[in-house]
Amino acid sequence: MALLDVQDLAVTFKADREVRAVDGVSFSVDAGEVVGLVGESGCGKSVTSLALIGLLPQQNTKRVQVDGKAVFDGLDLLRADARTLRDIRGREIAMIFQDPLSSLNPVVPIGVQVSEVLVRHRGLSKDEAERRAAELLDRVGIPDPKRRLREYPHQLSGGMRQRALIAMAVACRPRLLIADEPTTALDVTIQAQILELLKELVHEDGTALIMITHDLGVVAGLCDSVNVLYSGRVVESAGRHPLFARPIHPYTVGLLNSIPRLDEDRGALLTPIRGSVRDVLPWASGCAFSPRCDRAIDECLAGPPPLLDSLVVTGAGHGLRDREPVGHAYRCVNPEERP
Repeated sequence: MALLDVQDLAVTFKADREVRAVDGVSFSVDAGEVVGLVGESGCGKSVTSLALIGLLPQQNTKRVQVDGKAVFDGLDLLRADARTLRDIRGREIAMIFQDPLSSLNPVVPIGVQVSEVLVRHRGLSKDEAERRAAELLDRVGIPDPKRRLREYPHQLSGGMRQRALIAMAVACRPRLLIADEPTTALDVTIQAQILELLKELVHEDGTALIMITHDLGVVAGLCDSVNVLYSGRVVESAGRHPLFARPIHPYTVGLLNSIPRLDEDRGALLTPIRGSVRDVLPWASGCAFSPRCDRAIDECLAGPPPLLDSLVVTGAGHGLRDREPVGHAYRCVNPEERP
Protein backbone atom coordinates (compact mmCIF):
# COMPACT_ATOMS: atom_id res chain seq x y z
CA MET A 1 0.00 0.00 0.00
CA ALA A 2 1.36 3.42 -0.99
CA LEU A 3 2.26 5.90 1.72
CA LEU A 4 0.55 8.66 -0.30
CA ASP A 5 -2.05 7.97 -2.98
CA VAL A 6 -3.30 11.00 -4.93
CA GLN A 7 -6.33 10.47 -7.18
CA ASP A 8 -7.87 13.03 -9.55
CA LEU A 9 -6.56 16.07 -7.68
CA ALA A 10 -8.05 19.27 -9.10
CA VAL A 11 -7.51 22.87 -7.99
CA THR A 12 -9.66 25.68 -9.40
CA PHE A 13 -9.07 29.36 -8.71
CA LYS A 14 -12.18 31.50 -9.05
CA ALA A 15 -11.84 35.23 -9.63
CA ASP A 16 -12.94 37.12 -12.74
CA ARG A 17 -12.75 33.77 -14.51
CA GLU A 18 -12.13 30.20 -13.44
CA VAL A 19 -8.61 28.85 -13.87
CA ARG A 20 -8.02 25.11 -13.45
CA ALA A 21 -4.42 25.10 -12.21
CA VAL A 22 -4.44 21.37 -11.47
CA ASP A 23 -6.74 19.08 -13.44
CA GLY A 24 -7.05 15.42 -12.51
CA VAL A 25 -3.52 14.72 -11.26
CA SER A 26 -2.95 11.19 -9.95
CA PHE A 27 0.22 9.60 -8.59
CA SER A 28 1.43 7.57 -5.63
CA VAL A 29 4.50 7.57 -3.39
CA ASP A 30 5.80 4.54 -1.53
CA ALA A 31 7.87 4.68 1.65
CA GLY A 32 11.48 5.46 0.78
CA GLU A 33 10.64 6.33 -2.84
CA VAL A 34 11.67 9.54 -4.62
CA VAL A 35 8.99 10.76 -7.04
CA GLY A 36 9.59 13.69 -9.38
CA LEU A 37 7.02 16.26 -10.52
CA VAL A 38 8.51 17.93 -13.60
CA GLY A 39 7.43 20.77 -15.86
CA GLU A 40 7.82 24.43 -16.74
CA SER A 41 6.69 27.24 -14.46
CA GLY A 42 2.90 27.43 -14.56
CA CYS A 43 2.33 23.69 -15.04
CA GLY A 44 0.81 23.18 -11.57
CA LYS A 45 3.67 21.54 -9.69
CA SER A 46 3.80 23.85 -6.67
CA VAL A 47 0.01 24.22 -6.51
CA THR A 48 -0.24 20.43 -6.35
CA SER A 49 2.11 20.22 -3.37
CA LEU A 50 0.53 23.12 -1.48
CA ALA A 51 -2.95 21.69 -1.98
CA LEU A 52 -1.86 18.33 -0.55
CA ILE A 53 -0.89 19.86 2.80
CA GLY A 54 -3.57 22.55 2.96
CA LEU A 55 -1.30 25.57 2.45
CA LEU A 56 -3.03 27.21 -0.51
CA PRO A 57 -4.33 30.69 0.43
CA GLN A 58 -8.10 30.53 0.98
CA GLN A 59 -8.13 26.78 0.28
CA ASN A 60 -11.63 25.26 0.16
CA THR A 61 -13.38 28.63 0.03
CA LYS A 62 -15.44 30.23 -2.72
CA ARG A 63 -12.22 31.45 -4.32
CA VAL A 64 -10.19 28.22 -4.25
CA GLN A 65 -11.83 24.84 -4.81
CA VAL A 66 -9.89 21.60 -4.24
CA ASP A 67 -11.33 18.26 -5.38
CA GLY A 68 -10.13 14.66 -5.54
CA LYS A 69 -8.47 12.45 -2.93
CA ALA A 70 -5.03 12.42 -1.33
CA VAL A 71 -4.81 9.51 1.11
CA PHE A 72 -1.80 9.59 3.43
CA ASP A 73 -1.53 6.52 5.65
CA GLY A 74 -5.32 6.07 5.54
CA LEU A 75 -6.20 9.76 6.05
CA ASP A 76 -7.60 11.85 3.20
CA LEU A 77 -5.60 15.06 3.51
CA LEU A 78 -8.09 16.99 1.37
CA ARG A 79 -10.91 16.25 3.83
CA ALA A 80 -8.93 16.69 7.05
CA ASP A 81 -9.72 19.63 9.32
CA ALA A 82 -7.25 22.45 9.98
CA ARG A 83 -6.18 21.12 13.39
CA THR A 84 -5.37 17.67 12.01
CA LEU A 85 -3.31 19.18 9.20
CA ARG A 86 -1.38 21.36 11.67
CA ASP A 87 -0.49 18.24 13.66
CA ILE A 88 0.64 16.41 10.51
CA ARG A 89 2.65 19.25 8.96
CA GLY A 90 6.19 19.21 10.30
CA ARG A 91 5.74 15.88 12.08
CA GLU A 92 4.54 13.43 9.41
CA ILE A 93 4.85 15.58 6.27
CA ALA A 94 7.38 18.38 5.85
CA MET A 95 8.16 20.77 3.01
CA ILE A 96 11.33 22.46 1.78
CA PHE A 97 10.40 25.68 0.01
CA GLN A 98 12.04 27.18 -3.04
CA ASP A 99 13.37 30.45 -1.62
CA PRO A 100 14.93 30.12 1.85
CA LEU A 101 15.37 33.88 2.26
CA SER A 102 11.61 34.49 2.07
CA SER A 103 10.73 31.25 3.90
CA LEU A 104 12.80 31.99 7.01
CA ASN A 105 11.73 34.68 9.48
CA PRO A 106 14.33 37.48 9.13
CA VAL A 107 14.01 38.68 12.75
CA VAL A 108 14.25 35.30 14.49
CA PRO A 109 17.57 33.46 15.02
CA ILE A 110 18.08 30.26 13.04
CA GLY A 111 18.25 28.17 16.21
CA VAL A 112 14.83 29.29 17.39
CA GLN A 113 13.29 28.50 14.01
CA VAL A 114 14.80 25.01 13.87
CA SER A 115 14.01 24.13 17.49
CA GLU A 116 10.44 25.45 17.32
CA VAL A 117 9.20 22.39 15.43
CA LEU A 118 10.78 20.09 18.03
CA VAL A 119 9.04 21.88 20.88
CA ARG A 120 5.72 21.86 19.00
CA HIS A 121 5.68 18.28 17.71
CA ARG A 122 8.08 16.35 19.96
CA GLY A 123 7.39 18.10 23.27
CA LEU A 124 11.06 18.81 23.98
CA SER A 125 12.13 21.49 26.41
CA LYS A 126 13.80 24.57 24.97
CA ASP A 127 17.25 23.41 26.10
CA GLU A 128 16.76 19.92 24.66
CA ALA A 129 15.40 21.38 21.42
CA GLU A 130 18.40 23.71 21.11
CA ARG A 131 20.84 20.81 21.56
CA ARG A 132 18.96 18.82 18.95
CA ALA A 133 18.91 21.84 16.60
CA ALA A 134 22.71 22.08 16.81
CA GLU A 135 22.94 18.38 15.92
CA LEU A 136 20.64 18.92 12.95
CA LEU A 137 22.66 21.86 11.64
CA ASP A 138 25.78 19.74 11.92
CA ARG A 139 24.06 16.86 10.12
CA VAL A 140 23.12 19.03 7.13
CA GLY A 141 26.68 20.31 6.81
CA ILE A 142 26.59 23.74 8.46
CA PRO A 143 29.97 24.41 10.14
CA ASP A 144 30.20 25.67 13.72
CA PRO A 145 26.51 24.88 14.37
CA LYS A 146 26.37 26.27 17.92
CA ARG A 147 27.38 29.71 16.67
CA ARG A 148 25.01 29.51 13.70
CA LEU A 149 22.09 28.87 16.05
CA ARG A 150 22.31 32.48 17.21
CA GLU A 151 22.70 34.01 13.78
CA TYR A 152 19.92 35.46 11.63
CA PRO A 153 19.05 34.36 8.07
CA HIS A 154 20.76 37.36 6.45
CA GLN A 155 24.05 36.32 8.08
CA LEU A 156 24.06 32.99 6.23
CA SER A 157 24.91 32.29 2.61
CA GLY A 158 22.22 31.04 0.23
CA GLY A 159 23.46 27.47 0.51
CA MET A 160 23.51 27.62 4.32
CA ARG A 161 19.99 29.06 4.43
CA GLN A 162 18.78 26.18 2.28
CA ARG A 163 20.54 23.72 4.58
CA ALA A 164 18.84 25.36 7.57
CA LEU A 165 15.46 24.88 5.87
CA ILE A 166 16.30 21.23 5.28
CA ALA A 167 17.26 20.87 8.95
CA MET A 168 13.87 22.29 9.95
CA ALA A 169 12.09 19.93 7.56
CA VAL A 170 13.80 16.74 8.77
CA ALA A 171 13.86 17.67 12.47
CA CYS A 172 10.98 15.35 13.35
CA ARG A 173 12.01 12.67 10.84
CA PRO A 174 8.84 13.01 8.73
CA ARG A 175 7.63 10.08 6.67
CA LEU A 176 7.09 12.27 3.60
CA LEU A 177 9.24 15.20 2.50
CA ILE A 178 8.17 17.61 -0.26
CA ALA A 179 10.99 19.60 -1.87
CA ASP A 180 9.76 22.48 -4.05
CA GLU A 181 12.68 23.32 -6.37
CA PRO A 182 15.14 23.48 -3.46
CA THR A 183 18.16 24.19 -5.70
CA THR A 184 16.75 26.85 -8.05
CA ALA A 185 18.46 29.90 -6.52
CA LEU A 186 21.80 28.19 -5.87
CA ASP A 187 24.95 27.92 -7.96
CA VAL A 188 25.84 24.60 -9.59
CA THR A 189 28.31 23.48 -6.92
CA ILE A 190 25.90 24.16 -4.05
CA GLN A 191 23.08 22.50 -6.02
CA ALA A 192 25.08 19.29 -6.20
CA GLN A 193 25.81 19.41 -2.46
CA ILE A 194 22.13 19.94 -1.58
CA LEU A 195 21.01 17.08 -3.83
CA GLU A 196 23.62 14.77 -2.33
CA LEU A 197 22.41 15.78 1.14
CA LEU A 198 18.80 14.94 0.22
CA LYS A 199 19.93 11.56 -1.10
CA GLU A 200 21.67 10.80 2.19
CA LEU A 201 18.68 11.87 4.30
CA VAL A 202 16.24 9.77 2.27
CA HIS A 203 18.54 6.75 2.43
CA GLU A 204 19.31 7.04 6.15
CA ASP A 205 15.79 7.82 7.39
CA GLY A 206 13.73 5.87 4.82
CA THR A 207 11.79 9.05 4.08
CA ALA A 208 9.64 9.30 0.95
CA LEU A 209 10.41 12.37 -1.16
CA ILE A 210 8.42 14.34 -3.72
CA MET A 211 10.92 16.36 -5.76
CA ILE A 212 9.37 19.30 -7.62
CA THR A 213 11.66 20.64 -10.33
CA HIS A 214 11.98 21.90 -13.88
CA ASP A 215 15.51 20.50 -14.11
CA LEU A 216 15.66 17.06 -15.72
CA GLY A 217 19.27 16.79 -14.59
CA VAL A 218 18.00 16.75 -10.99
CA VAL A 219 15.48 14.06 -11.94
CA ALA A 220 18.14 11.89 -13.58
CA GLY A 221 20.32 11.92 -10.48
CA LEU A 222 17.72 11.60 -7.74
CA CYS A 223 14.26 10.30 -8.68
CA ASP A 224 12.97 6.72 -8.89
CA SER A 225 9.88 7.64 -10.91
CA VAL A 226 8.77 10.76 -12.76
CA ASN A 227 5.48 12.53 -13.50
CA VAL A 228 5.70 15.15 -16.25
CA LEU A 229 3.08 17.89 -15.79
CA TYR A 230 1.76 20.27 -18.40
CA SER A 231 -1.11 22.73 -17.89
CA GLY A 232 -2.17 21.01 -14.69
CA ARG A 233 -2.22 17.46 -16.04
CA VAL A 234 0.15 14.52 -15.93
CA VAL A 235 1.13 14.02 -19.58
CA GLU A 236 3.67 11.25 -18.99
CA SER A 237 4.46 8.99 -16.05
CA ALA A 238 7.23 6.40 -15.88
CA GLY A 239 10.25 5.16 -14.02
CA ARG A 240 13.35 7.31 -14.37
CA HIS A 241 15.22 4.98 -16.72
CA PRO A 242 12.30 4.26 -19.12
CA LEU A 243 11.46 7.97 -19.32
CA PHE A 244 14.97 9.00 -20.36
CA ALA A 245 15.52 5.97 -22.60
CA ARG A 246 12.18 6.15 -24.42
CA PRO A 247 10.19 9.38 -23.92
CA ILE A 248 6.78 9.20 -25.58
CA HIS A 249 4.95 12.51 -25.12
CA PRO A 250 6.17 15.35 -27.40
CA TYR A 251 6.45 17.68 -24.39
CA THR A 252 8.80 15.29 -22.58
CA VAL A 253 10.83 14.92 -25.77
CA GLY A 254 10.98 18.72 -26.06
CA LEU A 255 12.21 19.08 -22.48
CA LEU A 256 14.96 16.54 -23.09
CA ASN A 257 15.97 18.10 -26.41
CA SER A 258 16.34 21.52 -24.79
CA ILE A 259 19.10 20.30 -22.45
CA PRO A 260 22.70 21.11 -23.49
CA ARG A 261 24.73 17.97 -24.21
CA LEU A 262 28.45 17.46 -23.65
CA ASP A 263 28.72 15.12 -26.66
CA GLU A 264 27.56 17.78 -29.15
CA ASP A 265 29.85 20.02 -31.17
CA ARG A 266 30.73 23.40 -29.72
CA GLY A 267 28.31 26.01 -31.04
CA ALA A 268 25.49 23.50 -31.60
CA LEU A 269 22.09 25.16 -31.16
CA LEU A 270 19.59 24.01 -28.58
CA THR A 271 16.12 22.93 -29.67
CA PRO A 272 13.64 25.17 -27.80
CA ILE A 273 9.94 24.51 -27.27
CA ARG A 274 8.17 27.38 -28.99
CA GLY A 275 5.59 29.50 -27.18
CA SER A 276 4.70 29.31 -23.50
CA VAL A 277 2.29 27.56 -21.17
CA ARG A 278 -1.22 28.80 -21.84
CA ASP A 279 -3.93 29.61 -19.30
CA VAL A 280 -5.67 26.50 -18.03
CA LEU A 281 -9.32 27.32 -18.60
CA PRO A 282 -12.00 24.71 -17.90
CA TRP A 283 -13.61 25.39 -21.29
CA ALA A 284 -10.39 24.96 -23.29
CA SER A 285 -10.79 21.99 -25.62
CA GLY A 286 -8.24 19.53 -26.91
CA CYS A 287 -4.68 18.88 -25.83
CA ALA A 288 -3.25 21.90 -23.98
CA PHE A 289 0.17 21.33 -25.58
CA SER A 290 -1.15 21.23 -29.17
CA PRO A 291 -0.45 24.97 -29.93
CA ARG A 292 3.26 24.32 -29.25
CA CYS A 293 3.49 20.79 -30.67
CA ASP A 294 5.03 19.90 -34.05
CA ARG A 295 3.09 16.63 -34.07
CA ALA A 296 -0.36 18.16 -33.53
CA ILE A 297 -3.14 16.73 -35.73
CA ASP A 298 -6.87 17.39 -35.97
CA GLU A 299 -7.58 14.66 -33.41
CA CYS A 300 -5.54 16.59 -30.83
CA LEU A 301 -8.13 19.39 -30.92
CA ALA A 302 -11.16 17.13 -30.53
CA GLY A 303 -10.87 16.73 -26.77
CA PRO A 304 -8.44 16.17 -23.89
CA PRO A 305 -6.51 12.94 -24.62
CA PRO A 306 -6.83 10.15 -22.03
CA LEU A 307 -3.89 8.77 -20.08
CA LEU A 308 -2.84 5.58 -21.87
CA ASP A 309 -0.56 2.75 -20.79
CA SER A 310 2.41 1.89 -22.95
CA LEU A 311 2.34 -1.79 -23.91
CA VAL A 312 5.09 -4.33 -24.40
CA VAL A 313 4.95 -7.52 -26.47
CA THR A 314 4.93 -10.55 -24.16
CA GLY A 315 4.38 -13.41 -26.65
CA ALA A 316 5.05 -14.41 -30.21
CA GLY A 317 1.98 -12.65 -31.56
CA HIS A 318 1.37 -8.96 -32.11
CA GLY A 319 -2.25 -8.68 -30.97
CA LEU A 320 -3.50 -6.95 -27.85
CA ARG A 321 -3.58 -10.27 -25.98
CA ASP A 322 0.18 -10.56 -26.42
CA ARG A 323 0.86 -7.21 -24.78
CA GLU A 324 0.77 -5.91 -21.23
CA PRO A 325 1.18 -2.51 -19.53
CA VAL A 326 4.72 -1.62 -18.45
CA GLY A 327 3.98 1.25 -16.06
CA HIS A 328 4.81 3.91 -18.65
CA ALA A 329 1.72 6.06 -19.20
CA TYR A 330 1.28 8.98 -21.58
CA ARG A 331 -1.45 11.41 -22.64
CA CYS A 332 -1.12 11.82 -26.42
CA VAL A 333 -2.94 10.67 -29.58
CA ASN A 334 0.11 11.13 -31.84
CA PRO A 335 3.13 10.25 -29.67
CA GLU A 336 6.76 10.37 -30.69
CA GLU A 337 6.99 6.58 -30.69
CA ARG A 338 3.97 4.35 -31.17
CA PRO A 339 3.93 1.90 -28.25
